[in-house]
Amino acid sequence: MFIFALAVVFKLLSIQFVQGEKYRSMAEERNIDNVVIPANRGNVYSVNGNLLATSVPKYDIRIDAITPTASRFEMYLKPLCDSLSKFLGKPSAYYQKELRKARANRNRYYLLARDIGYSDYVRMRNFPLLNLGAFKGGLIVEQTTKREHPLGGIAQRSIGYERFDEEGNATRAGIDGAFGQKYLRGTDGRRLKQKIGKGQWKPIVDYNQIEPRDGYDVYTTLSVNMQDIAHHALLQQLEFYDAEHGSVVVMEVATGEIRAISNLGKTKSGGYYEKLNYAVGESHEPGSTFKVMALMAALEDKVIDTATIIDTKKGRKVFYNRAITDSKHGGFGKISAARVLEVSSNIGIASIINDHYASQPTKFINRLKSWSLHEPLGLPILGEGKPVIPEPGHDIWSKNALPSMAYGYNMALTPLQTLTFYNAIANNGVMVKPRFIKEVKELDKNIESFDKHIINSKIASDKTIKEIQEILKNVVVRGTGSSLYSPYFSMAGKTGTAKSEYWMKDWEDNPRYVSSFAGYFPADNPKYSCIVVIHKPRVQKGYYGADVSGPVFKRIAQKIFTDTPIVDEVETLEVRDLAVVSEYDSYYKTAQTYLTIMPSVIGLPVMDAVALLENMGLHVTFKGVGKVQFQSVPKGEKVKRNQTVTLITS
Repeated sequence: MFIFALAVVFKLLSIQFVQGEKYRSMAEERNIDNVVIPANRGNVYSVNGNLLATSVPKYDIRIDAITPTASRFEMYLKPLCDSLSKFLGKPSAYYQKELRKARANRNRYYLLARDIGYSDYVRMRNFPLLNLGAFKGGLIVEQTTKREHPLGGIAQRSIGYERFDEEGNATRAGIDGAFGQKYLRGTDGRRLKQKIGKGQWKPIVDYNQIEPRDGYDVYTTLSVNMQDIAHHALLQQLEFYDAEHGSVVVMEVATGEIRAISNLGKTKSGGYYEKLNYAVGESHEPGSTFKVMALMAALEDKVIDTATIIDTKKGRKVFYNRAITDSKHGGFGKISAARVLEVSSNIGIASIINDHYASQPTKFINRLKSWSLHEPLGLPILGEGKPVIPEPGHDIWSKNALPSMAYGYNMALTPLQTLTFYNAIANNGVMVKPRFIKEVKELDKNIESFDKHIINSKIASDKTIKEIQEILKNVVVRGTGSSLYSPYFSMAGKTGTAKSEYWMKDWEDNPRYVSSFAGYFPADNPKYSCIVVIHKPRVQKGYYGADVSGPVFKRIAQKIFTDTPIVDEVETLEVRDLAVVSEYDSYYKTAQTYLTIMPSVIGLPVMDAVALLENMGLHVTFKGVGKVQFQSVPKGEKVKRNQTVTLITS
């Protein structure tokens, strides 16, 4: 027994003096943690300053039931529970019972309220007992942030988010995801917390050791008004045609700034929401919208001109043992190259490209490459689809590749890549990179600005550009887009109808199409370019680009024309009404001369009247807006400082 006792004493001394520091350090590591306090992400704004995404603080309020002394606990328990009852709705007796139970069970982490807003948090921390703070009252406050989108589902995928799974893997979508790490995220703070059992942690002090620094605010190029127009125009058409999904992009011609982008996919229940960013990420065969590039290559290479006659036969022509047909029964016969594009003849454009490039296909491919059509745009938004422009030696190259490419098959582009080319035509040949962000700010301080980026300063000669512009205008006036023509506002563009999944065995029984329209408006002095792509509309209702996607384009153009000024013009910021100025000067002179005599402010704009009377030291209340019709203190009556005067307006 004596030897055993000596061994115990020896071990105790060894732990205390030899290994004590080690065990104290281990205990501290297990019981105290320097917890990360996430910084609030910066806000995302529209080009006009409307809020698109923001971090809203949410709070969990808990109480350490054993921290208050017994006398303090008993003194404040009922007043606290009365306040909780008014705020949370349950009887005061219920909260008294629960808090007494929590104290008896030595609960140091009892939940009072979860996920409340800032104003409710301020209200709760002023409740009896809680207002004594962490050390005397046992108050525990835990803050989290929640990302909210004031516009709801409109452009939610394009505005984007940054999310982390349980393993810390990040998913970054849209603008929020693209610029989150560099600008929006901010710097996290730190706060010491102590483990109190059962996996629960309590803040040691009522403040942070390192305060988090909020992220910067990002101002996008999006216009809330145009975004709303584009979203609802697309949604209406998707619902009518019961289509699988679709996208719309509106771009400012001169700058490349994206004013609206909407991507809607069909749910299992039949509704539509922003599932994926199809406009940025979905490469597909563009169909007839690519005919513009094909004809433009031939014009720029001077192998034809717009007046060159093309024989489109009787609506059917065989190329390398494969027949190509036109949509018009009986064909278009012999027509000009310009007319080929206006009526969207597959045979016509395939003949032009095959006749002049079959022996030198690389020449045609190199022309497309000179326009960077084989390269992604290099957008900051993740997930941009890769274009496919095959050439000799490519896996999908064959003799039929060239005529197929001429009318938009055997290759792939995303809607935004196609729109960038059409925008260059509208911009007189200057190809600019699409841009989603305008500037980054910290409050009113500018951190970084983003200017337009030119991809190609001149994609073609002025002659070729003017010819294509005229043809695209005629597509709407007398071509495949004639059903969209309006004498009240001008548009230019090209319809597109492409077969989708045509390699599937069931295609003949269940045909699928991609309908599109790409162009710009106004036709003569373009301000905006736009593309609409709708996948797999119900064939029984329609599938041609002019019928399915064209009306969306027209609706957007028409609404922007009527609801949004094409030119923002302000002659002067200083507006002076001489009669009002003279009247105010007269009132002001009287008020300053007789500081204790009530002047008449009848007929004066209410805000001017308020300013004048407050300068006299009076307290002013008013009802309504406009000009003052009644004043509670009559003219000429003596007034005292801080006297209340009520004004009623028209």
